Parts: sequence; C-alpha cells; structure tokens
Amino acid sequence: MATIKEIQQRLELVTDLADPFLAEAANDQRSGVQKAIEKRKRAIQAELDEDFRLEQMLRYEKELYKAGYQTIAGIDEVGRGPLAGPVVAAAVILPPGCKIKGLNDSKKIPKKKHQEIYQAVLDKALAVGVGLRDNDIIDQVNIYEATKLAMKEALSKLNLKPDYLLIDAMKLDVDIPQESIIKGDANSLSIAAASIVAKVTRDKLMTDYDKKFPGYDVAQNAGYGTKSHLQGLERHGVTPIHRKTFEPVKSMCE
Repeated sequence: MATIKEIQQRLELVTDLADPFLAEAANDQRSGVQKAIEKRKRAIQAELDEDFRLEQMLRYEKELYKAGYQTIAGIDEVGRGPLAGPVVAAAVILPPGCKIKGLNDSKKIPKKKHQEIYQAVLDKALAVGVGLRDNDIIDQVNIYEATKLAMKEALSKLNLKPDYLLIDAMKLDVDIPQESIIKGDANSLSIAAASIVAKVTRDKLMTDYDKKFPGYDVAQNAGYGTKSHLQGLERHGVTPIHRKTFEPVKSMCE
C-alpha cells in the first residue's frame, strides 16, 4: 500500500476533477488521504474558477480579435482623487489570449501581490507605455483633462502601434478605434493590466515623495485625504506636490 506522502505527491499531479486517480484514492479510508483528496479538489476548483474569471475578462478582447484587430491596448489611470501627487496612466498591449493569474482591477489585488502581478504584466506584455501629469498641470487644466493628457502620453510611449483601444471610462481624441468601458479595470484584462502598471508606478513615486516631504504619510495614503494626511497639512502646510484646486488644500492656500 502506498504511503500517505506518496499519495499526496501523486495528487499534486492531478489537474482534472474527473481524473480516475481521485476516485481510486477515495477508496483509501485513512483520514490523511481523505484530507489530501479534499485539499487537492479545492485547489483544482480554485484554478478552474480563476481560469473562468480570466476568460470573462477577455470577452472584449476576444470579440475584437474575431473582428480582425491584432494589437489591442488597454488604458487606465490611477490618482484622480488624491490631494497630492500626479495622475498616472498606463497603456498595455497583451498577446492574444494572454492570461495572468491574479490580474484584476488593481483596487481588488492585495497590496502584497502588486509587485508580483506588475512584473508578470511586464514579462508578458507586447508593449507598455506610462504617462503622467503632475499637480501643477492638474491645477491648470483640471483633473479630467490632465487624465486624458496622461493617457495620450502613455499611448505615445508604446513601442507597438495599437489598432484598437479599450479605455476605462474615457474617450480620447486620437485616430484609433476605441471603446470606453465603465469599470473597465474589472471587465477587461487589458485595462486591468494597465491599472496595475499605473498603480505600482504611482505608488513608487509617492514613496519617493514621502522621503522628500515627510509628515504627510503619502507613502501609505498615496496622497489621498486620510486622517494622517489632513493632520500633516494642518501641522506642516501645503507642499509643492499638493493640488491647489482640491479642497481642503484650496482653502488653505487662500
């Protein structure tokens, strides 16, 4: 009779819930074997669920591939709401059918997984472009227009020209066919890829700013108006990275 450890090792090779070995092993009444079977079944089901989720997030891309488009760029931004720092946009072109496990709207990815998934996107993407507009531009033209400028810069930095754009809730005045998708970062894998690239890029910038302008906790709050950030504003005043058209910074400047 095989040892429990040997059966566990054999179960690790099983990738299908219909694999005959699962039924065969189920006849073994040892509790260690039964636990190992259930653990492997849960892992296989989790893999199937993740694959199904990723397939759903590729539905826009698959329709476009059917229509003859080849290089589809997902575009998203991070940082429209903060009181400080730039708005950062990214454009990402993934290979057809590319699935990156764990890739989702960056707000739904655990912080500890950000770097890993960001790196997976960089490794698999055909092209990645990043653009930003700082707080001064945001104050000059407003956050909506600054976001569009950052997106267009990201698009211009791609080393491969896209033939279609999937954009998170925005339209760009460029001569490339496009679709604006509400909550695109949760519905399109290409946009989700852009979302995590923009997020990790901006978080790194805010961590650097935290060293330059300590006391506002921007490495943790990314420039959003948290309690620690507002307390920093009260104690230390407005810095060169603050958006002077955003309240309460605006009132403090006046």
